[in-house]
Amino acid sequence: MPTDPFLLERIQQTLQSKKVKWIEKKMFGGHCIMVDNKMCFGTYKGGIMARVAPEEVEGLCSREGAGQMLQKGRPMTGYLFLEPLAFDTDENLAFWIDKCLAFNPRAKSSRN
Repeated sequence: MPTDPFLLERIQQTLQSKKVKWIEKKMFGGHCIMVDNKMCFGTYKGGIMARVAPEEVEGLCSREGAGQMLQKGRPMTGYLFLEPLAFDTDENLAFWIDKCLAFNPRAKSSRN
């Protein structure tokens, strides 16, 4: 499913308002937002794949529209899938982007 252009615009505006430097890459059929050469979050299958602190996953999954990201039926450590309901308002979108940005300095960079 291609990225919703309105969602991408909302993401870009949120990052600009936070004065974050980022790069967008097309990945996974969506747009990956890279901060400091590391995947921070991205659009994925009509929602958002969020990279967050692994120790926060359980608590964050209790929020409406958020769930553990799975790959081949196995949980992906530190990744959540957010349904549109999770980021329906600008305040909710900013909450998730803040969570991803907070973890980003600790995140490991993938091999190039």
